[in-house]
Amino acid sequence: MRYEGTIIRPFSEADSYLLQCTLGCSHNQCTFCGTYKDKPFRIRPLPEIKEDIRMARHCLGDARKVFLCDGDAIAMPTDMLLEILTALYAAFASLRHVGTYVGPKSTLGKSMAELRALRAAGLTKVYLGVETGDDRLLGEVRKGVTAPQMLLAGQNLVAADFNLSAMVLLGLAGRGEPSQMHARATAEMINAMRPRYLAAMTVTPVPHTPLFRQVETGAFELLDPFETLAEMRTMLDGITIDPLKFVGVHASNYLPVNGTLQPDKARMISLVDDVIHSRDPRRLRSDAQRGL
Repeated sequence: MRYEGTIIRPFSEADSYLLQCTLGCSHNQCTFCGTYKDKPFRIRPLPEIKEDIRMARHCLGDARKVFLCDGDAIAMPTDMLLEILTALYAAFASLRHVGTYVGPKSTLGKSMAELRALRAAGLTKVYLGVETGDDRLLGEVRKGVTAPQMLLAGQNLVAADFNLSAMVLLGLAGRGEPSQMHARATAEMINAMRPRYLAAMTVTPVPHTPLFRQVETGAFELLDPFETLAEMRTMLDGITIDPLKFVGVHASNYLPVNGTLQPDKARMISLVDDVIHSRDPRRLRSDAQRGL
Protein backbone atom coordinates (compact mmCIF):
# COMPACT_ATOMS: atom_id res chain seq x y z
CA MET A 1 0.00 0.00 0.00
CA ARG A 2 1.46 3.31 -1.11
CA TYR A 3 0.50 6.89 -0.29
CA GLU A 4 1.76 10.26 -1.42
CA GLY A 5 1.48 13.51 0.55
CA THR A 6 -1.16 14.37 3.15
CA ILE A 7 -3.92 11.79 3.53
CA ILE A 8 -7.20 12.67 5.26
CA ARG A 9 -10.53 10.92 5.64
CA PRO A 10 -13.79 11.50 7.55
CA PHE A 11 -13.65 10.29 11.14
CA SER A 12 -16.45 7.82 10.32
CA GLU A 13 -14.00 6.11 7.93
CA ALA A 14 -11.47 5.38 10.70
CA ASP A 15 -11.64 1.62 10.14
CA SER A 16 -11.70 1.79 6.33
CA TYR A 17 -8.92 0.72 3.99
CA LEU A 18 -7.74 3.96 2.36
CA LEU A 19 -7.16 3.62 -1.39
CA GLN A 20 -5.50 6.65 -2.97
CA CYS A 21 -7.12 7.04 -6.39
CA THR A 22 -6.37 10.72 -6.98
CA LEU A 23 -3.80 13.05 -5.53
CA GLY A 24 -5.02 16.33 -4.11
CA CYS A 25 -8.27 18.13 -4.89
CA SER A 26 -9.55 19.01 -8.36
CA HIS A 27 -10.68 22.45 -7.12
CA ASN A 28 -8.20 23.28 -4.33
CA GLN A 29 -9.09 26.99 -4.14
CA CYS A 30 -11.23 27.26 -0.99
CA THR A 31 -9.94 30.07 1.22
CA PHE A 32 -10.23 28.06 4.45
CA CYS A 33 -8.58 24.82 3.31
CA GLY A 34 -4.88 24.06 3.48
CA THR A 35 -5.11 20.29 3.13
CA TYR A 36 -3.82 19.57 -0.36
CA LYS A 37 -1.33 22.37 -0.95
CA ASP A 38 1.53 19.86 -0.97
CA LYS A 39 0.53 18.23 -4.27
CA PRO A 40 -1.13 19.22 -7.54
CA PHE A 41 -4.25 17.32 -8.53
CA ARG A 42 -3.75 14.27 -10.69
CA ILE A 43 -5.41 10.92 -11.28
CA ARG A 44 -3.28 7.89 -10.52
CA PRO A 45 -2.88 5.37 -13.36
CA LEU A 46 -5.38 2.53 -13.18
CA PRO A 47 -2.70 -0.21 -13.16
CA GLU A 48 -1.12 1.40 -10.06
CA ILE A 49 -4.48 1.52 -8.29
CA LYS A 50 -5.22 -2.11 -9.12
CA GLU A 51 -1.76 -3.08 -7.88
CA ASP A 52 -2.49 -1.29 -4.59
CA ILE A 53 -5.73 -3.28 -4.27
CA ARG A 54 -3.78 -6.51 -4.74
CA MET A 55 -1.25 -5.37 -2.12
CA ALA A 56 -4.05 -4.53 0.30
CA ARG A 57 -5.66 -7.92 -0.28
CA HIS A 58 -2.35 -9.58 0.57
CA CYS A 59 -1.78 -7.45 3.69
CA LEU A 60 -5.33 -7.19 5.05
CA GLY A 61 -6.84 -10.44 3.88
CA ASP A 62 -10.30 -8.91 3.75
CA ALA A 63 -12.00 -5.56 4.30
CA ARG A 64 -15.56 -4.47 5.03
CA LYS A 65 -15.02 -0.77 4.29
CA VAL A 66 -12.94 1.18 1.77
CA PHE A 67 -12.49 4.93 1.38
CA LEU A 68 -11.29 6.39 -1.93
CA CYS A 69 -8.79 9.20 -1.40
CA ASP A 70 -7.87 12.02 -1.94
CA GLY A 71 -10.20 14.99 -1.95
CA ASP A 72 -12.40 14.32 -4.95
CA ALA A 73 -12.25 10.81 -6.41
CA ILE A 74 -15.52 11.36 -8.26
CA ALA A 75 -13.56 13.66 -10.59
CA MET A 76 -12.14 10.52 -12.19
CA PRO A 77 -13.63 9.24 -15.48
CA THR A 78 -16.67 7.14 -14.70
CA ASP A 79 -15.44 4.04 -16.54
CA MET A 80 -12.22 4.13 -14.50
CA LEU A 81 -14.13 4.41 -11.23
CA LEU A 82 -16.34 1.50 -12.26
CA GLU A 83 -13.24 -0.64 -12.89
CA ILE A 84 -11.87 0.26 -9.46
CA LEU A 85 -15.15 -0.65 -7.76
CA THR A 86 -15.28 -3.96 -9.62
CA ALA A 87 -11.71 -4.75 -8.55
CA LEU A 88 -12.44 -3.87 -4.92
CA TYR A 89 -15.51 -6.06 -4.64
CA ALA A 90 -13.67 -8.92 -6.35
CA ALA A 91 -10.74 -8.59 -3.92
CA PHE A 92 -12.67 -8.29 -0.65
CA ALA A 93 -15.44 -10.82 -0.06
CA SER A 94 -16.79 -8.93 2.98
CA LEU A 95 -16.83 -5.49 1.37
CA ARG A 96 -20.10 -3.68 2.12
CA HIS A 97 -19.15 0.00 1.96
CA VAL A 98 -17.10 2.22 -0.35
CA GLY A 99 -17.03 5.95 0.38
CA THR A 100 -15.37 9.05 -1.01
CA TYR A 101 -15.30 12.82 -0.81
CA VAL A 102 -17.10 14.47 -3.73
CA GLY A 103 -16.69 18.02 -5.01
CA PRO A 104 -19.80 19.88 -6.18
CA LYS A 105 -18.34 20.74 -9.60
CA SER A 106 -17.15 17.18 -10.18
CA THR A 107 -20.53 15.84 -9.12
CA LEU A 108 -22.32 18.17 -11.55
CA GLY A 109 -19.97 16.92 -14.26
CA LYS A 110 -21.57 13.48 -13.99
CA SER A 111 -24.87 12.63 -15.65
CA MET A 112 -27.57 11.02 -13.56
CA ALA A 113 -26.95 7.80 -15.51
CA GLU A 114 -23.29 7.90 -14.47
CA LEU A 115 -24.13 8.57 -10.83
CA ARG A 116 -26.62 5.71 -10.77
CA ALA A 117 -24.09 3.39 -12.42
CA LEU A 118 -21.52 4.22 -9.73
CA ARG A 119 -24.10 3.60 -7.00
CA ALA A 120 -25.11 0.28 -8.57
CA ALA A 121 -21.44 -0.74 -8.77
CA GLY A 122 -21.06 -0.29 -5.02
CA LEU A 123 -20.06 3.30 -4.28
CA THR A 124 -22.28 3.64 -1.24
CA LYS A 125 -21.49 6.80 0.74
CA VAL A 126 -20.36 10.24 -0.40
CA TYR A 127 -19.21 13.26 1.62
CA LEU A 128 -20.03 16.66 0.13
CA GLY A 129 -18.45 19.84 1.49
CA VAL A 130 -21.52 22.09 1.40
CA GLU A 131 -19.96 24.58 3.89
CA THR A 132 -22.87 27.04 3.67
CA GLY A 133 -26.19 27.66 1.96
CA ASP A 134 -25.40 31.37 1.57
CA ASP A 135 -24.68 32.17 -2.08
CA ARG A 136 -22.62 35.27 -1.33
CA LEU A 137 -20.52 33.42 1.20
CA LEU A 138 -19.86 30.51 -1.16
CA GLY A 139 -18.39 33.06 -3.56
CA GLU A 140 -16.30 34.71 -0.86
CA VAL A 141 -14.69 31.43 0.17
CA ARG A 142 -14.11 30.48 -3.48
CA LYS A 143 -16.03 27.25 -3.37
CA GLY A 144 -16.40 27.33 -7.14
CA VAL A 145 -20.18 26.93 -7.30
CA THR A 146 -23.26 29.00 -6.54
CA ALA A 147 -25.80 28.00 -3.91
CA PRO A 148 -28.24 26.66 -6.56
CA GLN A 149 -25.42 24.59 -8.06
CA MET A 150 -24.42 23.23 -4.65
CA LEU A 151 -28.02 22.30 -3.95
CA LEU A 152 -28.36 20.56 -7.32
CA ALA A 153 -25.17 18.55 -6.73
CA GLY A 154 -26.54 17.31 -3.41
CA GLN A 155 -29.99 16.59 -4.81
CA ASN A 156 -28.48 14.60 -7.69
CA LEU A 157 -26.52 12.46 -5.23
CA VAL A 158 -29.65 11.82 -3.15
CA ALA A 159 -31.66 11.01 -6.29
CA ALA A 160 -29.00 8.48 -7.28
CA ASP A 161 -29.52 6.83 -3.85
CA PHE A 162 -26.13 7.59 -2.34
CA ASN A 163 -25.86 7.79 1.43
CA LEU A 164 -25.05 11.51 1.46
CA SER A 165 -23.18 13.18 4.29
CA ALA A 166 -23.26 16.97 3.94
CA MET A 167 -20.51 18.88 5.74
CA VAL A 168 -20.97 22.48 6.90
CA LEU A 169 -18.66 24.97 8.61
CA LEU A 170 -19.75 26.88 11.70
CA GLY A 171 -18.24 30.36 11.89
CA LEU A 172 -17.55 30.59 8.17
CA ALA A 173 -19.18 34.02 7.84
CA GLY A 174 -17.31 35.62 10.74
CA ARG A 175 -18.83 38.02 13.23
CA GLY A 176 -22.04 39.99 12.97
CA GLU A 177 -25.32 39.52 11.14
CA PRO A 178 -23.74 37.43 8.34
CA SER A 179 -23.25 34.68 10.94
CA GLN A 180 -26.98 34.19 11.43
CA MET A 181 -27.68 34.63 7.71
CA HIS A 182 -25.21 31.81 7.05
CA ALA A 183 -26.89 29.61 9.66
CA ARG A 184 -30.40 30.19 8.33
CA ALA A 185 -29.41 29.75 4.67
CA THR A 186 -27.56 26.55 5.50
CA ALA A 187 -30.58 25.09 7.28
CA GLU A 188 -32.74 25.96 4.27
CA MET A 189 -30.31 24.24 1.89
CA ILE A 190 -30.14 21.11 4.03
CA ASN A 191 -33.95 20.96 4.11
CA ALA A 192 -34.03 21.11 0.31
CA MET A 193 -31.07 18.73 -0.21
CA ARG A 194 -32.25 16.04 2.26
CA PRO A 195 -28.95 14.29 3.07
CA ARG A 196 -28.92 11.40 5.52
CA TYR A 197 -26.13 12.93 7.61
CA LEU A 198 -25.17 16.49 8.47
CA ALA A 199 -21.67 16.94 9.85
CA ALA A 200 -20.97 20.32 11.44
CA MET A 201 -17.39 21.48 12.00
CA THR A 202 -15.99 24.79 13.21
CA VAL A 203 -13.79 27.03 11.11
CA THR A 204 -10.17 26.74 12.20
CA PRO A 205 -7.73 29.06 10.40
CA VAL A 206 -4.94 27.05 8.79
CA PRO A 207 -1.54 28.76 8.31
CA HIS A 208 -0.73 29.90 4.76
CA THR A 209 -4.39 29.96 3.67
CA PRO A 210 -6.20 33.12 2.54
CA LEU A 211 -8.55 32.87 5.54
CA PHE A 212 -5.60 32.72 7.94
CA ARG A 213 -4.16 35.88 6.41
CA GLN A 214 -7.56 37.59 6.69
CA VAL A 215 -7.65 36.74 10.40
CA GLU A 216 -4.11 38.07 10.87
CA THR A 217 -4.94 41.40 9.22
CA GLY A 218 -8.29 41.77 11.01
CA ALA A 219 -10.28 41.49 7.79
CA PHE A 220 -12.02 38.42 9.22
CA GLU A 221 -13.18 38.21 12.84
CA LEU A 222 -13.59 34.73 14.26
CA LEU A 223 -16.67 33.99 16.34
CA ASP A 224 -16.11 33.32 20.01
CA PRO A 225 -17.25 29.89 21.28
CA PHE A 226 -20.68 31.04 22.40
CA GLU A 227 -21.35 32.89 19.14
CA THR A 228 -20.42 29.67 17.32
CA LEU A 229 -22.92 27.74 19.44
CA ALA A 230 -25.58 30.36 18.66
CA GLU A 231 -24.98 29.65 14.99
CA MET A 232 -25.33 25.91 15.59
CA ARG A 233 -28.55 26.54 17.50
CA THR A 234 -30.03 28.50 14.59
CA MET A 235 -29.15 25.71 12.18
CA LEU A 236 -30.69 23.05 14.40
CA ASP A 237 -33.84 25.10 14.90
CA GLY A 238 -34.23 25.73 11.16
CA ILE A 239 -33.82 22.13 10.01
CA THR A 240 -37.19 20.46 9.50
CA ILE A 241 -36.40 17.28 7.55
CA ASP A 242 -36.84 13.93 9.31
CA PRO A 243 -34.85 11.80 9.76
CA LEU A 244 -31.42 13.45 9.67
CA LYS A 245 -28.44 12.31 11.68
CA PHE A 246 -26.68 15.40 13.04
CA VAL A 247 -23.00 14.79 13.75
CA GLY A 248 -21.50 17.66 15.71
CA VAL A 249 -18.77 15.82 17.61
CA HIS A 250 -15.83 16.77 15.36
CA ALA A 251 -12.69 17.76 17.24
CA SER A 252 -12.92 21.34 15.91
CA ASN A 253 -16.21 21.97 17.72
CA TYR A 254 -16.40 23.68 21.11
CA LEU A 255 -19.27 21.47 22.27
CA PRO A 256 -19.95 17.90 21.08
CA VAL A 257 -23.57 17.66 19.95
CA ASN A 258 -24.99 14.52 18.41
CA GLY A 259 -28.42 13.16 17.65
CA THR A 260 -31.16 12.49 15.16
CA LEU A 261 -33.44 15.22 13.86
CA GLN A 262 -36.27 15.47 14.55
CA PRO A 263 -36.56 13.08 17.57
CA ASP A 264 -33.58 14.57 19.46
CA LYS A 265 -34.02 18.18 18.34
CA ALA A 266 -35.42 19.55 21.60
CA ARG A 267 -32.72 17.82 23.64
CA MET A 268 -29.89 19.12 21.43
CA ILE A 269 -31.21 22.68 21.38
CA SER A 270 -31.72 22.59 25.15
CA LEU A 271 -28.09 21.52 25.64
CA VAL A 272 -26.79 24.29 23.38
CA ASP A 273 -29.04 26.90 25.02
CA ASP A 274 -27.94 25.83 28.48
CA VAL A 275 -24.25 26.21 27.63
CA ILE A 276 -24.78 29.55 25.87
CA HIS A 277 -26.71 30.96 28.81
CA SER A 278 -24.14 29.69 31.32
CA ARG A 279 -21.25 31.48 29.58
CA ASP A 280 -19.08 28.96 31.42
CA PRO A 281 -15.88 28.14 29.47
CA ARG A 282 -15.41 25.03 31.61
CA ARG A 283 -18.31 23.45 29.74
CA LEU A 284 -16.50 23.83 26.42
CA ARG A 285 -13.60 22.03 24.85
CA SER A 286 -10.46 24.03 25.45
CA ASP A 287 -8.30 25.13 22.53
CA ALA A 288 -5.81 22.46 23.60
CA GLN A 289 -8.52 19.81 23.15
CA ARG A 290 -9.69 21.06 19.77
CA GLY A 291 -8.17 20.33 16.37
CA LEU A 292 -8.82 19.54 12.75
